[in-house]
Amino acid sequence: MYHRINDSTVMEFILMGLSSRRDLQIALFPIFVLIYLFTILGNAGIMFLVYKNARLRTPMYFFICSLSFLDLCYSSDITPKMIVDLFYEKKTISYIGCAVQLFFFCTFGTTECCLFAVMAYDRYVAICNPLNYNIVMRSTTCILLVSGAYTIGFVHSLIEICFTFHLYFCASNILHHFVCDFPPLLSISCTDTSINELIIFIFSSAITMLSMFIIIPSYVAIFLAILKIKHMGRKGRKKAFSTCSSHIIAASIFYCTILFVYLTPKSKSSVQSEVIAAVIYTAAIPMVNPIIYSFRNKEMKPSHRKKQRNSKLQSPKGKSD
Repeated sequence: MYHRINDSTVMEFILMGLSSRRDLQIALFPIFVLIYLFTILGNAGIMFLVYKNARLRTPMYFFICSLSFLDLCYSSDITPKMIVDLFYEKKTISYIGCAVQLFFFCTFGTTECCLFAVMAYDRYVAICNPLNYNIVMRSTTCILLVSGAYTIGFVHSLIEICFTFHLYFCASNILHHFVCDFPPLLSISCTDTSINELIIFIFSSAITMLSMFIIIPSYVAIFLAILKIKHMGRKGRKKAFSTCSSHIIAASIFYCTILFVYLTPKSKSSVQSEVIAAVIYTAAIPMVNPIIYSFRNKEMKPSHRKKQRNSKLQSPKGKSD
């Protein structure tokens, strides 16, 4: 319910959800349950493979494992609530609950943005400076890079949350979204949000553009270096391109949706299109990333097959054979 009268406080927000149609909500329920289950199994599976296989304990797979953990947290912050809300006609979230959800949402999103840049730098050093790779990408360096990404995410989220929840929400408490996000919150504020919009634009564009300024030159240098190496051979080039393409595909999907939601002028994007984009980067991307890295990285395929063979050998049927 709407609880603000003059200086009183909004106690909860009403989420409009993915759709107002009840039949569509029921149809979407099993789909998003499967998406979330696949997200958990896929990302947890990658972390398990990296942990169990000593051959995969390299900086590249440490970052892939970090991305999988981040996707698990990112999806778990949003998807369970969204799935539960599909059952209810009235979808509410408390004022504090909204702030907490948005804090982690922003933290994990910003961290993932920075982590893609870190992963691009790792591939740049591995291919363009292979002799010094083990010196540059030491375990302490890898941990510091991931910690730095989380620190940027935390600081960015804290600033955004403080400015957003300092506003008065007296115009309405209805969010035309399935999640607490900055654009729908700013749209229902009865105070001037120009500073908030400027802060979101500056931080979002700065973090995204700086990450892209690391990613794009890194991969340009990588591709040029691969083409110049004559002794690598066709198979070697294919393997190198395959490893890099997985990062490029995952990063491209993520950045395109983020740029659309936070940096596109409001007049050029509808509420419904923003909701669809939000579904992509909160539910679809965490599910797709394990698929991309599993199928595009050759080292993970033998590890997965070996794990399957071992499980068959340990089964009663395997022993009897």
